This record gives sequence, C-alpha cells and structure tokens, in this order.
Amino acid sequence: MDDKLTLLPPHMPGEPPPPGAVLADASKLAHINTYGDLPRWYRDYPFICLDCGAAQTWTAEQQKWYYEEAKGHLWAVAVRCRPCRQRRKQGGHQNDD
Repeated sequence: MDDKLTLLPPHMPGEPPPPGAVLADASKLAHINTYGDLPRWYRDYPFICLDCGAAQTWTAEQQKWYYEEAKGHLWAVAVRCRPCRQRRKQGGHQNDD
C-alpha cells in the first residue's frame, strides 16, 4: 500500500491493479455524468479524518460496496471516520461544511 495521502480517487483507470487490489464490476457502476473511464479496481485508501484528525483507511472492499452497491458518485472519497460520520448523522457536528 502506498503511504501517500491524496485527494484523488483510490482507483486510477488505466493503471494495472496493484497487489491486493479488489477488481471492480463495471456492470454495477453508476456512470453519473462522469468523464473518463470507469474504475477497474480498488485499493485501500489512507486518509485523515477531517473532523478528528485520526488516520484511517477506506478499504478496497468498502469502496466496492460504496461505488457498486450504494451507487456512490465515482469521484467521491472517504473524508471522515465512522464515529465522526455517525456524530454528523445524529446532528452532533460543529459546522456544516
């Protein structure tokens, strides 16, 4: 896994899948006004939670579910940890960014 933090989606079409990547099922991806190719694979994506600053990993399996089953936008990435997302859903967040 790459230790760099980035705001780019964790899947980069055209690159070969890295070791440990989870292959995408293009038939399940929602192409919502997205330019370019659909992802062919997912890899674990390290990020820092915007609210609490905790280091987190959005796993390849979680991404596959989000993009293919929940039909999340293909350029959306995780930015908050689960506890902070739950707090926001319950109305306990400090700001509305």
